[in-house]
Amino acid sequence: MSDTTQTENAAIEPRLIVETGLDRRVAEIVEPAIEQIGYRLVRVRMLAQNGATLQIMCERPDGTMTVEDCEQVSMAVSPVLDVEDPIDKAYHLEVSSPGIDRPMVRKSDFARWAGHLVKGETSVLIDGRKRFRGTIVATDADGFTIERDQPPAGEDPQAVIPFAALAEAKLILTDELIRDALAADRKARAEAANQNGEDDGDE
Repeated sequence: MSDTTQTENAAIEPRLIVETGLDRRVAEIVEPAIEQIGYRLVRVRMLAQNGATLQIMCERPDGTMTVEDCEQVSMAVSPVLDVEDPIDKAYHLEVSSPGIDRPMVRKSDFARWAGHLVKGETSVLIDGRKRFRGTIVATDADGFTIERDQPPAGEDPQAVIPFAALAEAKLILTDELIRDALAADRKARAEAANQNGEDDGDE
C-alpha cells in the first residue's frame, strides 16, 4: 500500500468514540469542513474556561499538527459555526493538536501507538471491570490487547478490549511516549518536506 493510499485511508477512517449532546452537534457541523481541507477531527469539547471555550482537537492524517495548521482549521470552521450557530452564548474558539498524551479515537491510533501505556473505560464489563490500564501489545480489526501493569493476583495479565465496547481511552504520558512521539513528528515533517521538494521539482 502506498503512503498516499495510507494517508487517504487515515483521513476517512471514522472515529470509534464520538461526542454527545451539544458537543456532538458541533462535531457534526465542523467535521466536514475539517476533512475538506485535509485534516481529521479528534475531539470536540465545550469547556468552562474563559467563560466558555469550544475546544476542537484535530490533526493531519500523519499525526502532525502545527500552529499554522491550527490557524487553517480555525479559519475553515469559524464561518460554518457562524452560519449554523449551535452555541447560544459567547465563546472562545480553541483549535489544538491532540497532544502527546492524546485521546485514542480511531482503530489506527491503537496500532500506531502499540507498545505504549493506555488507560480508559468501556461501556460494558470486560473481565469484571470497566476501567483498564496497560500497555498495548496487539491490535486487530475487532479490538486491542493490553498487558496490565498491575494485574490483581491470580488474574490474567492480558485483557482484550473490543473496539465496540470502548467508551474512552487516552495515552499515558511516559518518557518513552515523549521520545517516540517526538521521533514520529520529526519523521512525518521530514517526509512532508521531501514530498514538497519533489512536487516543486515536478513543476
